[in-house]
Amino acid sequence: MSIAVDGNKQRRLTGRAVLLWLIGFFGLIFAVNFAFVYFSISTFPGLEVESSYQAGQDFEKEVALGREQTERAWKVDASVKPAGTDAAVSISFVDKAGAPISGLAVSVQLIHAVDPTHDHTAKLSETAPGVYTASLEDVPDGSWVLNIEADKDGQRLFKSRNQLDYKRS
Repeated sequence: MSIAVDGNKQRRLTGRAVLLWLIGFFGLIFAVNFAFVYFSISTFPGLEVESSYQAGQDFEKEVALGREQTERAWKVDASVKPAGTDAAVSISFVDKAGAPISGLAVSVQLIHAVDPTHDHTAKLSETAPGVYTASLEDVPDGSWVLNIEADKDGQRLFKSRNQLDYKRS
């Protein structure tokens, strides 16, 4: 087989040329795939829990705690508002009768959707009956997960996980 290169000259397509084209084509495909795998693994570890086995063992306990939390029927309002470069977290707890719930040990985790180095953790202080607040430093705009836990006398009474889009402006 011959291929015309510039109208007058013809060049033969040899087995060697076909082999080089195939090696080049598949080499490029492998190089791009290798780059995709490398960057996906190095930028996001994908680790959600340390031990899947332990998480499975704790599942029934979590279900029971969730049922107890539902039976309490607390009303919990949380807000995360900008305060300069920081974020002001405020959470109020009210029981089913409408009375504020005091004396809780409340903690929050603000987990960045992509980069775990941006995560924040804080223990909140009770500033008014049933109202707990804290300030988180240097919180950039973005998509976050807000985890809230409230304990009393070492027993977890409330836990929630919420999606949050945070913008300072």
